[in-house]
Amino acid sequence: MSDSAEIAPGVSSRLTHRRVLAIALPIVLSNATVPILGAVDTGVVGQMGQAAPIGAVGVGAIILTSIYWMFGFLRMGTTGLASQALGAGDRAEVAALLTRVLMIALAGGLALIALQWPLFAGAFRLSPASDEVETLAHQYMAIRIWSAPCAIAVFGITGWLIAQERTAAVLGLQLWMNGINILLDLWFVLDLGWGVPGVAVATLIAETSGAALGLWLCRGAFRVPAWRDWARVFDRARLKNMALVNTDILLRSAMLQAMFVSFLLLGSEFGDVELAVNQILLQFLTITAHALDGFAFAAEALVGQALGRRDRAGLRRAAQLASVWGLIIIGLLTLTFLLGGGQIIDWMTTAEPVRAAARDFLPYMLLAPLAGLPAWMLDGIFIGATRTRDMRNMMALSLLIYGAALWLLIPAFGNHGLWLAFLISFIARGVTLGARYPALERAV
Repeated sequence: MSDSAEIAPGVSSRLTHRRVLAIALPIVLSNATVPILGAVDTGVVGQMGQAAPIGAVGVGAIILTSIYWMFGFLRMGTTGLASQALGAGDRAEVAALLTRVLMIALAGGLALIALQWPLFAGAFRLSPASDEVETLAHQYMAIRIWSAPCAIAVFGITGWLIAQERTAAVLGLQLWMNGINILLDLWFVLDLGWGVPGVAVATLIAETSGAALGLWLCRGAFRVPAWRDWARVFDRARLKNMALVNTDILLRSAMLQAMFVSFLLLGSEFGDVELAVNQILLQFLTITAHALDGFAFAAEALVGQALGRRDRAGLRRAAQLASVWGLIIIGLLTLTFLLGGGQIIDWMTTAEPVRAAARDFLPYMLLAPLAGLPAWMLDGIFIGATRTRDMRNMMALSLLIYGAALWLLIPAFGNHGLWLAFLISFIARGVTLGARYPALERAV
């Protein structure tokens, strides 16, 4: 499918490796730009020669990212629903869905702006910092929060574009936002001396302009009269389905987040060295997730379109092609970690005790990508099919299995037990969702 601004009446049912790569590679490149922005934010305030501004930007960014994360369901739910409508050739529903997404973003963003004071106060109560850091972080967040409707809208716009296989547009949108942010960071902080507020203003402008660019990329939807067909936009059955899908994704994501948070908190009980080791090795998983995202997103779009066409064979082939490329990527990453894992660890820390301990735990990074591959790919498949109730239920079961593994393994093996339980949680997610896959195909 071309990277056109128009909404096609339907999409080709022919699935090829080239088509999967055309969807996936721009997402992989887009993900690669994300750490650069964080490094620049930290670097420019680091030039102020004080510790507090660095901590303030870090704390403020984490708090706002966590708050905005609550609306991450818009990205996933929109991809599944829009790809199915596209597969069915329902251009009117594709356009109306974008309107619903933008209305949710506007309402959610305005609610966050109105509730900013109790939200920020609660965040600092959970994660207290020094008075200076909290004061600067509050300044940062009080500025950035005004772009909340735009930041949330970008989630939905991204999902809508992915559904139409327009991932080159997603890459362009990400490059625009990060590029504007970096340039304004340098200008506001280094040239004008605005300090922490300058970083916040740069992000505010980047997020606002990003939403504007996203709307321009979606301009084809506004040529379809259904985008303002309010009877369709507010259709009770469609709104209910959208609410159920998004609620299931939100609950599933909250349980997944609980796994990661508990992993970090439990790791802190084994001492500073083990905590540092866990934090470093989690970066290996972050690299893996960013590399696989593109192929999981390809599965979302292609599976959703096949389901919209009621094409069971197409759904299966979409799942297979995306998974084959996911396996290839996992193989390359595992080889990279095997040959260069020690060097990567040395880049991340100069502390010799941490380097030595991290090498002891490096074998888990050779197992984790392979153990997690089925879960990552099945997440994409089930999102595309909007089988979100299965995702929610199987995540709950996986969380219980993870909890049991923690209870059994940590007393016996310490931090090694924590990592074994973490790997077991990956396997549990893949096995439980895999058990539901035949029902997904039957439903087509």
